[in-house]
Amino acid sequence: MNGRFITFEGGEGVGKSTHIRALAEFLELRGIKVLLTREPGGTLLGESIRALLQHDAGGESPLPRAEVLLFCASRAQLCEQVIRPALENGVWVLCDRFEDSTLAYQGAGRGWCIDELRRMSRFASGGLAPDLTVLLDLPAEVGVQRVRERAGVQDRIEREDLAFHQRLRDGFLNLAAEEPGRIRVVDANREVESVKADVRRIVEEFLS
Repeated sequence: MNGRFITFEGGEGVGKSTHIRALAEFLELRGIKVLLTREPGGTLLGESIRALLQHDAGGESPLPRAEVLLFCASRAQLCEQVIRPALENGVWVLCDRFEDSTLAYQGAGRGWCIDELRRMSRFASGGLAPDLTVLLDLPAEVGVQRVRERAGVQDRIEREDLAFHQRLRDGFLNLAAEEPGRIRVVDANREVESVKADVRRIVEEFLS
């Protein structure tokens, strides 16, 4: 594949949307073709699944086991319809969440077996893995406070208690410790411009 696959990870309120857009602009200025996408979502099916997962659009909350399967279904569709074709055409794909979120949210957060989740996710993605992952790290209580202060209705996962969000953070950091070459941790508890600068530096190192 000629393109590169970069994912952004982190708990709630870390600023992924802000920083993934900023990186896209940075890469485009360097003449790199970029595609932005997200999980769950990124396809018609994926966006419908997103509504089911975030806002109980089916009229009921998915059970924990169903939640895992819905995330994997969205990933399967996204990889085959969007990510693989883009990479094969030399496009750099920036994805807001991917497999690491499943391992953190459904593994560390919900308590499912990490190895089992990893096998399910690899089946869904056909073995596709990021070249680089930017993990935006923030104390759980700060992220929860940010979510509460912003406009709009909180989704089902954002409403989880602080203990859940702390497990998420611990889960992400454990993953980063296992794969320090791929997962690069950025302190998101700073001014936005400082965080942007760190993300750009990481990607420039990756480019070189």
